[in-house]
Amino acid sequence: MNRSPAELKEEILRLTREYAETAHRAFLPADQGEHRPAFVPGETTVPYAGRVFDADEVEAAIGSTLDFWLTLGKEGEAFERELAGFLGVKRSLAVNSGSSANLLAFAALTSQKLPDERRIRHGDEVITCAAGFPTTVAPIVQAGAVPVFIDNDPVTGNADCAQLEAAYQPGRTKAVMMAHALGNPFDLGRVLAFCQAHDLWLVEDNCDALGCSYTLPTGHPQGQAGAALTQWTGTWGDLSTQSFYPPHHLTMGEGGAVNIVRDMKLKVCVESFRDWGRDCWCASGVDNTCGKRFGWQLGELPEGYDHKYIYSHLGYNLKPLDPQAAIGRQQLKKLPAFIQARKDNWESLRHGLADLEEFFEFSLPTHATAWTPGGFTWDATGCRTDCSWFGFLLLVRPTAPFRRADLAKHLDAKKIGNRMFFGGNLLRQPVFVQLRKDRPAAFRVAGELTGADRIMNEAIFLGVYPGLSGEMIAYMVDTITDFCRGSRAA
Repeated sequence: MNRSPAELKEEILRLTREYAETAHRAFLPADQGEHRPAFVPGETTVPYAGRVFDADEVEAAIGSTLDFWLTLGKEGEAFERELAGFLGVKRSLAVNSGSSANLLAFAALTSQKLPDERRIRHGDEVITCAAGFPTTVAPIVQAGAVPVFIDNDPVTGNADCAQLEAAYQPGRTKAVMMAHALGNPFDLGRVLAFCQAHDLWLVEDNCDALGCSYTLPTGHPQGQAGAALTQWTGTWGDLSTQSFYPPHHLTMGEGGAVNIVRDMKLKVCVESFRDWGRDCWCASGVDNTCGKRFGWQLGELPEGYDHKYIYSHLGYNLKPLDPQAAIGRQQLKKLPAFIQARKDNWESLRHGLADLEEFFEFSLPTHATAWTPGGFTWDATGCRTDCSWFGFLLLVRPTAPFRRADLAKHLDAKKIGNRMFFGGNLLRQPVFVQLRKDRPAAFRVAGELTGADRIMNEAIFLGVYPGLSGEMIAYMVDTITDFCRGSRAA
């Protein structure tokens, strides 16, 4: 008997779930431990990060692929709507990576569609920080603007905002673009006040920080009257970016997003740069949204030239695929649990390693002054951070009987994933050393970068992602503790 396409699809998806439940047990969240392979200390790899999913994501990907629209379509539209709804921003635009998101967010600020006095032009300056991931900074250079580097606070990983005013140059500084480091919000209270005082754009690289929140106290000039104001990171600036690469808070394999926080004029610019630079805003497969497809006269084109082939920017094609968006929609449903798992895993590591203060300086949330088993103590600003941690950051003290590289090699040997703080001090990287030689005016440094150098030399981070079980975390704690005590004895 011939079966209909709907019946065949139903059977394929049933078998898909059965396959996923059998083949992908190792990628289940840690709270489904009874269904995961047994953990064997020293034999099972403990990743620093990775994909966490179940049969829902696999079924969604196969279902979308069977429909074979492939390019961004109905799943993409739904994902963009759902992500924007989660964050509470005007719009989210899906892209093919977090790096592309940073590129598009910055490119949008160069658009001639923006007010002339705010548009970023060749030679204008943008304040950022020295230690981090290179694609937070690369778009600034690629657009012909000048990144101005300030130092990092090695304890939070974030920008040392005390250097902001020293970095500012009237008439040249146009924006601040920096990341919330490892799921730890930067000092938004200070950055927002600085940007407002000087009429600067703020781009939040939120790629490592989905699910972090920041609180401004009652009476803060950037807050609201009569009450404290708490919002997700990625919702305070003008634009923000997300990454959905596998180590991040949710994954689409590859993928990312640009969030338009308030001003929908920026949505037009981001979307144009994402979609070849075209002036038309019709979605793929849709025509004449504006109602006058053949009624425009732009540039030096003849009147009536097809609006779908009019280009206002030198753009790109940086959309993800619709099956990726289908995966992302399922991941979004799990995001609250993923966020909580990251917080819980960070706390478990901090409690487990609490006796190793002589070897390590531990990271703190921005505005925290100390950690105790009962919680954090906070500074006098009234600002607070709630971290959806990307990693557990440690600084190996100069007085420790081992170096950061010694610990990293030991953890590797024990099959425990670990990473440096991305590029460390980016100005020490070969690309910036060469750029300084080729184009000395391509970037500027506002002060000493001693904090960024400490991060480069001393920092290491461990995983906190939702795939880590209690057994894995205990093994991490025991391994690090034994290594430190053994080093002391030696």
